[in-house]
Amino acid sequence: MRRPELLSIRVPPYEQRRREIEAGPLPRNVGALIDEVCEAAPDRLAWNFFEGGGALTYRELQSEVNRLANGLRTIGVGKGTHVGVMLPNIPEFPLTWLALARLGAVMVPVNTRYTPREVHYVLDDAEAEFVVVHEEFFPILESELARLSRLKRDHVLIVARAQRSCRTWDEVKAAGSARPLADVMVECDDLLNIQYTSGTTGLPKGCLLTQRYWLVIGKVNAQRDGRTLRHILASTPFFYMDPQWQLMMSFYQHATLHVAYRQSASRFMHWVRQHGIEFCLLPNVLLKQASSPDERNHKLVKGNVYGFSKSDHAALEERYDLIAREAFGMTEIGSATFMPIEETGMVGSGSCGLPSPFRECRVADPQGNALPDGEIGELIVRGPGILKGYYRKPEATAAAFHGEWFRTGDLFRRDARGFFTIVGRIKDMIRRAGENISALEVEGVVCSIGEVAEAAALSVADAVRGEEVKIYVVLQRHVPADALPPERIIDHCAANLASFKVPRYIEFRKDLPKTPSDKVAKHVLRAEKADLRLGSWDREKQC
Repeated sequence: MRRPELLSIRVPPYEQRRREIEAGPLPRNVGALIDEVCEAAPDRLAWNFFEGGGALTYRELQSEVNRLANGLRTIGVGKGTHVGVMLPNIPEFPLTWLALARLGAVMVPVNTRYTPREVHYVLDDAEAEFVVVHEEFFPILESELARLSRLKRDHVLIVARAQRSCRTWDEVKAAGSARPLADVMVECDDLLNIQYTSGTTGLPKGCLLTQRYWLVIGKVNAQRDGRTLRHILASTPFFYMDPQWQLMMSFYQHATLHVAYRQSASRFMHWVRQHGIEFCLLPNVLLKQASSPDERNHKLVKGNVYGFSKSDHAALEERYDLIAREAFGMTEIGSATFMPIEETGMVGSGSCGLPSPFRECRVADPQGNALPDGEIGELIVRGPGILKGYYRKPEATAAAFHGEWFRTGDLFRRDARGFFTIVGRIKDMIRRAGENISALEVEGVVCSIGEVAEAAALSVADAVRGEEVKIYVVLQRHVPADALPPERIIDHCAANLASFKVPRYIEFRKDLPKTPSDKVAKHVLRAEKADLRLGSWDREKQC
């Protein structure tokens, strides 16, 4: 690496940084954080939606948030109101989120790639009373309105260029004033998000995330490396947690968040150079991009990587002349571990670092007891601001905790220096291109086809996307082998699952191996051959 000036900057030791971050007071709520940064840096750009959404200073942001919050209050949104938000990466998304934070209301982010079935499930499960939706996705919502008993048509706010049959987001904001909401009492532990995440019980579960959760994760990411940052890049969808905490991080740093409309690995480093980006989340496929003569010409101070190949870590740093550091987190707990920026000797180790500020981490046995260093067990985590539970799922909440400790479902090992390394997953999950996919949900959709008796979804290694989805299918006894073409399974999945969940590989079987308790023995399927793609029908080869 030829940028020694970055590594030569002296930072206090990890333990000192951790203590200082934890000792500093949190703002009372997200709205108070906005007011603090507006007072400190009113004319600095808060964000720049550089692919057509425009930019706002912190002073303008404060005014727009207040205006929208007051407008929402006039139509009945108040403290505790659940509001679905189905928007792409446009300024209306974070403005809506921050306005709801001002009111003490609750955002329910909705993945814009969801099918009508999935949209219905999330909005119904979250008991959403209002929805903000982009005109592009309004037909999906409209098809489900009649079946969503809590959601009235006049509670749908559409972000649209032209007038629609529903109330528009713009007219609600225009009806509000920019005055502060002095009479609204919002506390740090009030709920802010019901954030849906895929799990092992089939359908996604709504994580109950408070304002404290977002204040903690923003502060930790802003301050843990001891660096000043002015330009941060968010390139993943705002309905995920990453751009949301990156926005909080920007507030703490008084920085500008530069937001892409959608992720693009081929344009990523161009964005980094164009906007003088100093921090970002580095896509895992960056090494696979074509070389460019100016790819080392940038201002990155650090990039986060997640689950990056150990053998490629040093190559990534060398090729792009940057500092890349592993970290581990989950929707439920925010930031759990991170690799300190000064730990150059850990590059390529596979370790995801030391516990983050505000977090205690333990490698535990099935009863939650700490295991000695070097032994493999489940990572459990506790600390202020982790999820309060899963919405309307008390059994899932109870199963997710050992007392105060959240069970991540991931297998870890801790070394004698205290560094944590992930070694596998307990959870039956497939992670495709950064998306978590519940095997059980895919299996449920495939089994809803009349000809199917049984199905099992497994992850298959993929050089580009990390993992792909393979489905094993057993037909009903009376069904001929050629009665269900693979294409019909794909069409059925595409109609009922987001595109990233649709299986790529299909293998028909007469039966599936079983455990003594009559569950599918997926470990037996995985052990049958080194390459699970062999003998499978491949959707991409049919295109």
